[in-house]
Amino acid sequence: MIEKAKLMDEKAIARAITRISHEIIEKNKGVEDVILIGIKTRGVPIANRIAERIEQIEGHKVSTGEMDITLYRDDLKEIQNEPVINGTNISVDINDKIVVLVDDVLYTGRTVRSALNALMDIGRPKAIQLAVLVDRGHRELPIRADYVGKNVPTSKQEIISVELLDTDGEDSVKIKG
Repeated sequence: MIEKAKLMDEKAIARAITRISHEIIEKNKGVEDVILIGIKTRGVPIANRIAERIEQIEGHKVSTGEMDITLYRDDLKEIQNEPVINGTNISVDINDKIVVLVDDVLYTGRTVRSALNALMDIGRPKAIQLAVLVDRGHRELPIRADYVGKNVPTSKQEIISVELLDTDGEDSVKIKG
């Protein structure tokens, strides 16, 4: 696959994180009952960055967690015979809290559906919201993000590649085709 364009650089990603952070604060009238849960792999560092930014803005630390949805995938048998489980780590009670699921790219909606199933096995939140760095369209399920860093219309043949300093050594969002 060749790189068609660089859609976001480090500064654009930082601005998107700041905007999403402000929107979470505004929609929830503060962050007292908010928990951010990153969907592994790249949703975790994005959730941590949002939590850091919210703390800078509000002066209130937001709890974070990480979720591995591997066993909840509807295509698990198609992609791997022996799946690698990276573990879910949510050390706070999510019951009656506002949980914001965080992921890098929203595409078909199947990853989010898996995350919702996994979350409901853990507890019963008051509300579940979704924050994504990039929404590329092509939904197969009736799922939409509450907070979006950037909307990028794509063809189904294109790929959105999110690279983060924490996992890949640089911050960028590229479209490949």
